[in-house]
Amino acid sequence: MTASNPTRLAREQITPNIGSRVLNPKQELLRGAVAREIRELLEQRGVLVFPEIHFTEEEQIAFTETLGTFQPERQGTGVFKVTLDTKENPHSAEYLKGSLYWHLDGTMNDVPILASLLVSKKLASWGGNTGFCSTYAAYESLPAEQKAEIEGLRVMHSVWASVFYYEPEPALAKLKGMQAIGERELPLVWKHRSGRKSLILGCTAHRVLGVSAAKSAELLVGLREWATSPQFSYSHQWKVGDLVMWDNTGTLHRAEQYDLASGRMLHRTKLAGEEPFA
Repeated sequence: MTASNPTRLAREQITPNIGSRVLNPKQELLRGAVAREIRELLEQRGVLVFPEIHFTEEEQIAFTETLGTFQPERQGTGVFKVTLDTKENPHSAEYLKGSLYWHLDGTMNDVPILASLLVSKKLASWGGNTGFCSTYAAYESLPAEQKAEIEGLRVMHSVWASVFYYEPEPALAKLKGMQAIGERELPLVWKHRSGRKSLILGCTAHRVLGVSAAKSAELLVGLREWATSPQFSYSHQWKVGDLVMWDNTGTLHRAEQYDLASGRMLHRTKLAGEEPFA
């Protein structure tokens, strides 16, 4: 009897520092034939693109479950509709405005999600790319003296800080409502169990502890500018049916500008976190 050949991960690099395309057919993905290799590639490359795979909601959940622990949405649903269309998502349209700015999901949690998976269902009439940047690669490329400068620094994160990105003069009631969610102190440099290090940045980061306000702003803006520079970034131009997943522990992301009235729709599933913030 001749042993069957093992299924191999079909992949191609998108940019030198971030992003790979996975080209295996749907059925190989759904049966988990390359799940271990996908997990390894995700940690290495930060963002994986599965072009025009056209998963249904059930298939998207099933594929997510091959990769780790599936994390249901707060609403108890398997798939979250990422859209500003209030008919489709009446409760989260305001919250999603913050997604237009660089962020890491889960900075208010003890353990952030491991990864998010998005499937495109409806395109924007214009714009609507999703941008990603590798904070692993950005940290690793910093000069040694800058690594020494930021080692050990702590940063205060809060959801309310992100409000000022899209609404510079919010109502006091709105601000207090956001502040009620709380704040969280996190390391600027996340030391992972793997031995690698990444930067924890984004629109929820608003104050470096132990330095002046001016120095705090300089550090956070400077590192964000560095991490989101072209050498560490990838902008995905969606086609209907694309699936994109990213490593939330070492990747910032944002929705790029688009027609907010277009009904742009993505379906999201998530992998539960496996590592607390150090």
